[in-house]
Amino acid sequence: MTQTRTKTRTATATATVARRESALAERFALFAECLLTGVWIAVASLAVVTYPAAFAAGARHLRRRTGHEAGGRREFVADFRLAVRGGWVAGLAGWGAALAVWVDVQAVRAGIPGGPFVGAVGLFALIGLAVAGLRAAAVWEPGARWRDLLGAAGRRTVLDPAGSFLLVGGLAVVGVSGWFVPPLAIPVLGAVAAAALAVEERGRGRR
Repeated sequence: MTQTRTKTRTATATATVARRESALAERFALFAECLLTGVWIAVASLAVVTYPAAFAAGARHLRRRTGHEAGGRREFVADFRLAVRGGWVAGLAGWGAALAVWVDVQAVRAGIPGGPFVGAVGLFALIGLAVAGLRAAAVWEPGARWRDLLGAAGRRTVLDPAGSFLLVGGLAVVGVSGWFVPPLAIPVLGAVAAAALAVEERGRGRR
């Protein structure tokens, strides 16, 4: 009887350790997948205006990964081609907003009256647009219209400040990584896409 109990306890302990090791391996695999996705996003963003579509394809790839669905580089490319059809307009608008903020900064440097206030407003608006763009990319699906996605994402950006601040932190990590170790900013893009996906899943659960 004692030997049976001992064997049962040993088997239970072994199974518990195996489950923990499996969970740990799954987390490391997901982290590695995020880094790889960051490289894909960076390559797909080389056309300058394609970064929204790149993030959309990256987020959908990670969504498949967390859902234990099959998918790899080929599926990422297929999603990117679909997302870029309207996504390039959103990318162009984003660069236009960045240019407007740059003009505001030049106004601040030139000492124009009211320049600091205008510059601060422009900077905050640009950050808000970046967050809304990440949120929109995280929920993109084939056939979705970017105008509708961005409009809804803008509302979520305001109504969910906690999630928005989390994404601002992710963007800050990319900026700091790029400042100190430029190559490191590339794989970190995948982590930002994963953060946007997590924020949207969190918000969906609360709703």
